[in-house]
Amino acid sequence: MSDHSVSAGEIKRRDFLYVATGAFAAVGGAIALWPFIQQMEPSSDVLAAGGPLAVDVSKIEPGQQILVMWRSKPIFVVNRTSPMLATLKEPALLAKLSDPNSKAKQQPAYAENWSRSLQPEYLVLVAICTHLGCIPGFKPNKGQVDASWQGGYLCPCHGSRYDLAGRVHMAQPAPLNLPVPPYHFTDAKTLVIGENPKGSAYSLSEVETL
Repeated sequence: MSDHSVSAGEIKRRDFLYVATGAFAAVGGAIALWPFIQQMEPSSDVLAAGGPLAVDVSKIEPGQQILVMWRSKPIFVVNRTSPMLATLKEPALLAKLSDPNSKAKQQPAYAENWSRSLQPEYLVLVAICTHLGCIPGFKPNKGQVDASWQGGYLCPCHGSRYDLAGRVHMAQPAPLNLPVPPYHFTDAKTLVIGENPKGSAYSLSEVETL
């Protein structure tokens, strides 16, 4: 059985409503995204080879998240809006974060910045909680979880919280920020997961934990 049939099938059955919702996190929106997410998945031979995965980000609406599979790992890709990006710099949020400046080796050097990304609007993360490996739920709206919630990710297993850059909150079961995989853009609409920009070298084997 291929990696694709096991991992993607598992995610579709158990975690689709967590990882496929868009900015409004509505069930109707998740259903509408189903054909799109199926279309974005790589073929089994690509997964088996562990090769790079190209994603057309022009199909991702502002505020929307999609999930793709790369080397048997679920990957979140988010088209962040201006209000989402503004939240990342809010002092009230930064004060809650365990590693607000991304000092831990959970991303390549080109993502060691305030947005943890090559291009601020596009967030690319390994969708695996750094606690026990659950898939965090996308909760992008302020107040969506509780009155203090400023948007981000909530792990359904043990409650770990991350912001909209995948930075973990303090005093959570998860010890580290969500990892950023190697990636680059070949043009304005094409994201390639699994390859670094020219002149950069980085592998997920370098992160502190997964």
